[in-house]
Amino acid sequence: MKAELRRRLRRVRALVLDVDGVLTDGGMYYGAAGQELKRFDAKDGMGLRLVQEAGIAVAFITAEKNEIVLRRAEKVKVRDVFAGVDDKLAAFTSFLASRGIAPAEAAYMGDDVNDLPPMGRAGLALAPADAVPAVRKAAHWVASLPGGHGAVREACDALLSARA
Repeated sequence: MKAELRRRLRRVRALVLDVDGVLTDGGMYYGAAGQELKRFDAKDGMGLRLVQEAGIAVAFITAEKNEIVLRRAEKVKVRDVFAGVDDKLAAFTSFLASRGIAPAEAAYMGDDVNDLPPMGRAGLALAPADAVPAVRKAAHWVASLPGGHGAVREACDALLSARA
């Protein structure tokens, strides 16, 4: 691991995540009765628990507004959820200010162009392997796994191993 990346990983006090395409595979699933379904990875959930136990604050920011994201956040004990957000940078900045955390001490993981503003402000920009090219190019670190299939766990493990 390069020294600069290790320094960025060690400095992280907050991990902020987009939802669709990062915590999920980005697919939109609809049941016959019109209900919306999302797939989350249990390993990502464990990774989030581990980083929170290590003292890293976690937040979700998503343009979508639905009960599924709130239920997932409750399950993994993430209390800061910004749903139905058009301006992800404003939500990111607000969350950090509420916690007294500088943007340089935050990591942000996104997968599409609407994630570029907070990624550009974060001290550590992260992306799943299947993020769009512009996001992968903007990221300091790109997971080997795709969104919804362990990319978040991989990022959590990198954060924790840099502290060891």
